[in-house]
Amino acid sequence: MTLEEFRRLPLPASEIIFENGVEGEPMYGIALIGHHVNLWADSEEFETTTSILGAPVDVKATPIEYRWTYDDGQYRTTPHAGEPRPDGVDPYEYKTHTSIVYEEAGNYDVALETVYAGYFRTGGSGWIPIPGVAVVASDPKVNSIWKTETRLVSEDCTENPDGWACESPFLKTPPWEQG
Repeated sequence: MTLEEFRRLPLPASEIIFENGVEGEPMYGIALIGHHVNLWADSEEFETTTSILGAPVDVKATPIEYRWTYDDGQYRTTPHAGEPRPDGVDPYEYKTHTSIVYEEAGNYDVALETVYAGYFRTGGSGWIPIPGVAVVASDPKVNSIWKTETRLVSEDCTENPDGWACESPFLKTPPWEQG
């Protein structure tokens, strides 16, 4: 099997998972400025059978590298897919292999490429490495980064329905609610 044949296979794209995803909105994560935002790749080894010159060939694709682009000028390449934080750690301070800290509020398109090493076998042979790699891009997702704002108020929303933050706790419309 050649590298070109390996790259033509329907290798799966990893899915970007946000630890603080927006419920019901799988394309969005939400977090605060200056805190670690944890995300990871849902990825696994892939096996398929194809035919080359009429003979069946088993092919295995193993993720060996993840290339993250966080849309704020930061990027990271890691052999780790990432993972959820352990229970009991401070979710804002605990750093993972794939977490990021954003310094500005905004919506950031997070991109991911998964790099696969390939192997093939025919008949009763063992796995034979395919020279080179295949790179598969994932669908980007949006990390919505917010800032907090504290104010002292002397009235509640019952006394003054037009008061600060009485209509909504958000001062802007989240991207998943925009038309």
